[in-house]
Amino acid sequence: MPITRRAALAAAALPLAAPALAQPWPGRPIRVLVPFAPGGAADSAARTVLPRMGERLSTTFVVENRTGAGGSIGGAEVARSAPDGFTLLWDASSHIVNHALLRGLTFDYATAFLPISQVCTFPQVVAVKADFPARDLAAFIAMAKARPNTINMGTQGNATAGHLGLARFAREAGIEVQHVPYRGGADAARDLAAGTLDGVFITALSARPVVESGRARFLAVASAQRLANLPDVPTLAESGLPGFDVSEWVGLFAPAGTSPDIATRLQQALAASLAEEEVRARLDRLGAIPVGSTPAAFARYVTEGRAAMTTLVREANIRIE
Repeated sequence: MPITRRAALAAAALPLAAPALAQPWPGRPIRVLVPFAPGGAADSAARTVLPRMGERLSTTFVVENRTGAGGSIGGAEVARSAPDGFTLLWDASSHIVNHALLRGLTFDYATAFLPISQVCTFPQVVAVKADFPARDLAAFIAMAKARPNTINMGTQGNATAGHLGLARFAREAGIEVQHVPYRGGADAARDLAAGTLDGVFITALSARPVVESGRARFLAVASAQRLANLPDVPTLAESGLPGFDVSEWVGLFAPAGTSPDIATRLQQALAASLAEEEVRARLDRLGAIPVGSTPAAFARYVTEGRAAMTTLVREANIRIE
């Protein structure tokens, strides 16, 4: 049928169809891979903080546990994900040491991720069994120098933050101790309580119940500052090892190439959630100290920590067995 002039003019007057607009981020649920087992400190922190972040961003964070190979299996999945803000990594301090310990990695921790924020830290402590002769860290060091490799010290396992902290402590103090790796801090704490271990270098959360039961004593905390809930326990830095600061931590990462705007929004939602009294109280029960650093500050922390851990792993000959 021929188109009349009037019909053609009418068609021309119609508004053009609006192009489909991209849905503002997030607009749909966000996957967060936790490369550790459910119920652990990292997983528990994620399930404490992420729901509050979801409320602020009007979305849902879906936690998925991808365990294995020191956290690198979950890391690999996020590394190959699209940098669209819908797949994130909730990683721990193994993030800055795995490159020096694991062979055959399919990605580079240094370039595959955009650091969003350090979420919290889990301070480590040096504790000894109740009848151990040394009453403070100076006496412990003197005893270890007089009797090399006779003091056995438990940690959460090979290449964990506790193992790395113990190795750094031994190196800087000029001592040699026997490292006894466990499958977690709770197992090391159990043997400390039984008296079959001389001491431990584990999280304050794992050690505290044994100390409170009277079967162990704190000698020092490994964080830069004294802990608010252990105000009478000196730091290793105060005890003769200046600058000592080794803590387990968890942080939020996105695939490299993620928009800086998305990174900023995630960090702001995280920092605001960490400021909530209820969230802080729940993290305190986990033995965690909230941080909420900016992407730039966290990126510096990760870069500096990776360099320090690379040197420590090499000099202390740390390996995953």
